[in-house]
Amino acid sequence: GTARHDREMAIQAKRNLSKTTDPVERLRLQCLARGSAGIKGLGRVFRIMDDDNSRTLDFKEFVKGLNDYAMMIDKEEAQDIFRIFDKDGSGTIDFDEFLVTLRPPMSNARKEIIMQAFRKLDKTGDGVITIEDLRGVYNAKHHPKYQNGDWTEDQVFRAFLDNFDSPYDKDGKVTTEEFMNYYAGVSASIDTDVYFIIMMKNAWKL
Repeated sequence: GTARHDREMAIQAKRNLSKTTDPVERLRLQCLARGSAGIKGLGRVFRIMDDDNSRTLDFKEFVKGLNDYAMMIDKEEAQDIFRIFDKDGSGTIDFDEFLVTLRPPMSNARKEIIMQAFRKLDKTGDGVITIEDLRGVYNAKHHPKYQNGDWTEDQVFRAFLDNFDSPYDKDGKVTTEEFMNYYAGVSASIDTDVYFIIMMKNAWKL
């Protein structure tokens, strides 16, 4: 059902864009209009640009990142957003904090069920989901492409991980943050906690 949710969410985000004047909300909606991986994708763009691994961005880098990701934001609006995140007025923003704020808000109940799914998948318990982890949890043999001989088991696993990985830099590893960002996107299209929790329980047999 994720593809359907993605489409609904993208349509909803585009519709809401015309109504909101809040600059952060506008940026969030532009990301969500790209589907569940939208916010995560922007995070990756920033990470690639962070040459010195400081995990911070100055205004110039911030604007370049938005442009690279083809976000429709004028300079004034970008300045407003930057000011909101640059709480201490240092002229740089912490991009982990930026992504967490950009993520649609989720209740603790939703975060907890997402973490339950993550822990179930992270067989080795090292905080990263890899193909090795999936072998014990996810049965590739039911996948139609495996059944008709197009894909090997590893290819099925890799395609599965790519769902949660960033569209621009797929490394076959999914971190807690990427998993959470992905489901924050899915969560944005589901109104009630109860329905979200049922969906997660069914999807991951929790």
